[in-house]
Amino acid sequence: MFNINDAVVYASYGVCMITSVETRDFSGEDVEYYVLQPVDDDKNKFYVPVENSELQKKMRRVCTRQEVEEIISVMPDEDFIWIEDDSERKEVYRNIISEGDRHKLVMLIKTLYIHRRELSGQKRKLHSHDEKYLNEAENMLYDEFAYVLEIPRSDVVDYIKKAIRDKNK
Repeated sequence: MFNINDAVVYASYGVCMITSVETRDFSGEDVEYYVLQPVDDDKNKFYVPVENSELQKKMRRVCTRQEVEEIISVMPDEDFIWIEDDSERKEVYRNIISEGDRHKLVMLIKTLYIHRRELSGQKRKLHSHDEKYLNEAENMLYDEFAYVLEIPRSDVVDYIKKAIRDKNK
């Protein structure tokens, strides 16, 4: 159960605040909804039925600063998840995005960064679907990190690089 003023990550939409719990009639019957306001977007709101467990699975509490630091500290040790078969890769990456598991997001980002670097050396680019999954994973993870660390989104990658460098000294 979530409460008003809880910060949550909702699907791939990023960090949202639960601003209220309201009863609405969107489909012919009164239903109680969590009202989610994205922290970086005043124009959109999401209504998630309180009793809909499938949609609630897309909501997870924002991690703590300690959890962010822990995730960053293990980034260099995370495995790669490159899959040669395009359709299998799309399915696995789509599942990672929908699950929102932070460690798997790190593995996805790391894999696609390295693959992009390898392709760049061959004067080639990532497939458009790989680029899409990379952008979604980065947005999900970096938006949450920025919120938790109270830094601009644009500073997250530098923060991560510095933390990893400092750990390796």
